[in-house]
Amino acid sequence: MLFRKKAAPAPDRLPRHVAVIMDGNGRWAKRRGLPRTAGHRAGAKTFETISRRANALGIDTMTFYAFSTENWKRPAEEVSALMDLFADYLRRIEQFQKENMRIRFLGDPAPLSDELRDLMRQAQEQSAGFTGTCVNLAINYGGRDEIVHAARQLAGQARDGILTPDAITEATLEQALYTGDCPPVDLLIRPGGEARISNFLLWQSAYAELYFCNTLWPDFGPDDLDRALAWFAARNRRFGGV
Repeated sequence: MLFRKKAAPAPDRLPRHVAVIMDGNGRWAKRRGLPRTAGHRAGAKTFETISRRANALGIDTMTFYAFSTENWKRPAEEVSALMDLFADYLRRIEQFQKENMRIRFLGDPAPLSDELRDLMRQAQEQSAGFTGTCVNLAINYGGRDEIVHAARQLAGQARDGILTPDAITEATLEQALYTGDCPPVDLLIRPGGEARISNFLLWQSAYAELYFCNTLWPDFGPDDLDRALAWFAARNRRFGGV
């Protein structure tokens, strides 16, 4: 099916927080007779392109699902290649940061290598004062795991007398999430032809508009992002009202 190009909506119709499930790298590679790792490399380039487009448009926050808690089940060679890709990107972070974009990480870093954790920490610290789009990379992330992590944190505070159980509200739980100071997800985009959210930002996406398309992630370009943003701008968001 052919789509007409759509311009991105006016700034006042843009979502504040866009979440992206970067799906289809393996299938993209398979269709070309290439190893899955080639698809991941192509997908990494798309990540940079879409991040820059979001920054140019003035979107506040972009969160990308890079590696889930379930992805450890993949072949060791593929997991190792993904970790190498993350590290390579972070070693080149200065080029990305020239555009004033912040970078942060969501998920449990404990299983990652010492080198990768150090690179993540450095990238986050070096870009902390930047004022452009905040790019969140979800690495070793799972939505249910995040909620359990937040619940344990609040339970510990209750145990230590820092707060009472009655003081735990939606707001306090939200602050305990990895995305504590981020706005709620307005638009969740999943390319690749699947129609599920795969344990991604479950709490944050409670009222997100869900945009699914068949384009595989390595082929998802700025025009595809603009098309999704135009679709979002046309939605009537009622948040349970009428």
